[in-house]
Amino acid sequence: MAVITIWHNPRCSKSRATLALLQDQGHAPTVRNYLEDTPSAEDLRAVLAALGVAPIQMMRTGEAAFKDMGLSRDSDDATLIQAMVTAPILIERPIVLHNGKARIGRPPESVLEIL
Repeated sequence: MAVITIWHNPRCSKSRATLALLQDQGHAPTVRNYLEDTPSAEDLRAVLAALGVAPIQMMRTGEAAFKDMGLSRDSDDATLIQAMVTAPILIERPIVLHNGKARIGRPPESVLEIL
């Protein structure tokens, strides 16, 4: 069986709900607390490819860090990826990875599409 990984923030209700959903479905995902185990730019590019989205679509644009770093929806992809490396709080959560595919758990049930 392929490994399921969740980029998790235990302080986030959607992240906790997604983890619980996976566990309730009988899965034991690898949990990566991405705030402590910060993804590299290469990690982020791989997840963006698996999601099939642009960096801005994987970002929490309402976070203070987004504005504090002078970012906007018009910032180039390289700048946005580097911002997520520098301030991982900007990464949308949770993200579930499985078999080369990924989904953002908003709503949590959306991650079931890739299992």
